[in-house]
Amino acid sequence: MMADLQLTQSFSMLALNAQRSLEMTTAKKVALRCIAAAVILEVYLDKGFTPTKKQIALKKDVLEQSHTMLYQEIILKSLARQNAKKSWDLNTWLKRASMLPGSTLKKLEQAVSGSLKELGLLEEIPHLLGCDLYFHSAGVSIKEYRSDIQEYSSISESIRAEILEDGPVTDETICMLWLLRESGCMHDFFSRNELDIVSARMYKLYQGAPLATALYPIRIHRGIELAVKQFFRMKKGAVKTQAGSGLNFLFPILERSQAVFIDMEAMFSNPAARLHDVKQRLESNGHTVTVLQEGQIPTIKIDNIVYQAIPHAIYGRVPIHGVRLIPKPLI
Repeated sequence: MMADLQLTQSFSMLALNAQRSLEMTTAKKVALRCIAAAVILEVYLDKGFTPTKKQIALKKDVLEQSHTMLYQEIILKSLARQNAKKSWDLNTWLKRASMLPGSTLKKLEQAVSGSLKELGLLEEIPHLLGCDLYFHSAGVSIKEYRSDIQEYSSISESIRAEILEDGPVTDETICMLWLLRESGCMHDFFSRNELDIVSARMYKLYQGAPLATALYPIRIHRGIELAVKQFFRMKKGAVKTQAGSGLNFLFPILERSQAVFIDMEAMFSNPAARLHDVKQRLESNGHTVTVLQEGQIPTIKIDNIVYQAIPHAIYGRVPIHGVRLIPKPLI
């Protein structure tokens, strides 16, 4: 059963999963900028703004209400301190929220992750990189967030069902799609073939749903890193429509896709023995492992992400045999 989460909390369940909890990586910064924008959309959907011509102004009593969440307070008060003018269009509200300084993003992270931890939906576990040969042998400790596996699946499957099947699309899902696009997380939840459907559906929403018409042309991403431009050039042929353009513009998944190498004690061990050793290493580091497919190259789900365990060897003075965990792309 899905928990009764706010938009910001639901998106954070997807965006913070597998992110390093102690360091401010580029991927996490991108996620936090979008979480800050999610706060504005959450207040917008809750009628916390008063429309004035083409602009919207924050209602005075929003921050005084007893149910105001701490993460809302952090973003809204930070924006209020920036300028005496409190009335901007939605585009400006979202961009200003996403451009808040790193210190504010850190406070936002603590507030939103704290709210999820209180609900038992987010925890910090040893990072998957800690299982890698070099990190494991060096005793390096890295932490990562893990979203509750059942809730994570419920949120992602709900979005997929709404957008891939015919039927009405809620305002929350319209916002979630925009947030996934702007955070570069689309590839985590849709296959390449499905992205064509998503792109077409977003364009249809852009033409017919007032919220999508206002929201989908807005871009809050910046030239974060050269890899973004490189990836965009590589993928621009896949962009089909105005509303869908930008689906592939970011690639923070690069940081999540590090190929972890797990060494084996036995050389040339059989597939069953390799899989046993991999499971043992992962579970001893606090990960939840589900074997989806056995064989020469098994497919395993580690926490919320599916990997292929590919036999591999590192050749130095002495060859080291093991497996390399590669995130399995959606097909």
